[in-house]
Amino acid sequence: MIYVLVALKGELPENKLDPEKFKVWYTGVGKINATVSATLAVNQPDCDRIINYGTAGALAPDLAGKLLEVGAVRQRDMDCRPVVDLGLTPFETTEIAGDITLNADSKVILSTGDNFVTEPPELRSHLVDMEGYAIAKVGKMFSKPTTIIKYASDMADKDAPKTWEENQSNGAELFLDLFKEG
Repeated sequence: MIYVLVALKGELPENKLDPEKFKVWYTGVGKINATVSATLAVNQPDCDRIINYGTAGALAPDLAGKLLEVGAVRQRDMDCRPVVDLGLTPFETTEIAGDITLNADSKVILSTGDNFVTEPPELRSHLVDMEGYAIAKVGKMFSKPTTIIKYASDMADKDAPKTWEENQSNGAELFLDLFKEG
């Protein structure tokens, strides 16, 4: 079974996925909610894979309005300098204390943090969201294949709150089309 984790129903208003293959869970916004849902999902006996679908702010104009598979994810609001560099978790002894590679064929980098981005963050990335890193880390820790697919709903600028509200569901059909049979 593939567990599709989505922050808000507004991002995937209609679940048209095959219920024999997919379960859609709405996690709520932010890293804590995403971590709880991802941990519950990976511990389901039928969980074979996790997909995180949702919206993201784009930091490059050519990405706006596109559906993108994330290659690597980083945690933009983990800031324990001068102990460790920005984005790294201090005193973590696993190989996933920093960036997590999900798909080496994709060059798209997503940065996750518990804030709505309205200007380019210090930690560089192509997209910004509020759940992806948490879900990817849980997937890695529990050895579950994890894919992150984001719809670039806004430009992560001063107009982002309004633009996101207007566009949050625009990527849903593009996402669902990825899994249509025949």
